[in-house]
Amino acid sequence: MQLETYISDLLYRYDCVTVPNFGAFLTNRISAKMHESTHTFYPPKKALSFNEQLQSNDGLLANYIAEVEKIPYNTANKKITKHVKAIKSYLIEGETIQFENIGELVLNAEGKMIFNPSNHINYLTDSFGLSHFTSNDIKREVYKEEVEAIEETAPIAFTPEKRSNNNWLKYAAAAVIVLGLGGFGAAKYYNNTIENHNQLAQEEANAQLDAKVQEATFVISNPLPAATLSLEKQTGNYHIVAGAFRIEANSDKKVKQLRDKGYKARKIGKNRYGLHEVVYSSFETRSEAQSALYKIRREHNRDAWLLIKKLD
Repeated sequence: MQLETYISDLLYRYDCVTVPNFGAFLTNRISAKMHESTHTFYPPKKALSFNEQLQSNDGLLANYIAEVEKIPYNTANKKITKHVKAIKSYLIEGETIQFENIGELVLNAEGKMIFNPSNHINYLTDSFGLSHFTSNDIKREVYKEEVEAIEETAPIAFTPEKRSNNNWLKYAAAAVIVLGLGGFGAAKYYNNTIENHNQLAQEEANAQLDAKVQEATFVISNPLPAATLSLEKQTGNYHIVAGAFRIEANSDKKVKQLRDKGYKARKIGKNRYGLHEVVYSSFETRSEAQSALYKIRREHNRDAWLLIKKLD
């Protein structure tokens, strides 16, 4: 039994996953932060920890295993107990226990468990798809201060006549700058107007094309009895996620369960962590997806969340 797989699945939805008679894996939300020296931005995440003192069976892990493997609850508890005994024996022998995508456990000289968390997966679903990135340091040159410094040290003498000409040149230079800025602003406004116009024109053309396709009719001299075939293909980049499963067969079962309840469930492929994603439905606009998400959270699954992804 791959115990770490079930623990990993539960850590996406719960802040504490207890392994009876062994300990509990805990998550603590950490806000987004920036490293001052490297200028690296890190998204919010769930930090993992382990508490050896929390060993009481709360039923969460056993119930999940029983549901996934389709076995009785008591059988799931017995499998957990057997697996925990094996892990403890390996730890006593001085081995390091590796929980994939969770971390490592090892006994120290005093016989206490030391946990080194893994950083391969961010279990905070709100940060799904976000990764750290580095921004270059921004350096701004203060031209005014440089010009003032040059004027103070420049060995140039101006006569009244030349200073008058210099003032005229200053005014001319200011006029050129104003005209340049005005031209740049006008060009930018023009480009934005053209872009908006093209977008509206494209949308209008698509709407007219759809209308013409819907109005198209075909005349058959000897028509056959009318037959109606309704095929619905979901589209849109806004998806309400019901869950992500490491085992594909489990994702198929989830799709069937949701469809039996009336949802337009389907699989949308694997995510970056290799998990098979199942969605309630897909929507064209964010507002439609948000409205459906609130209803699903209220009536069916409070852990459902919105994924924005363009499917191939």
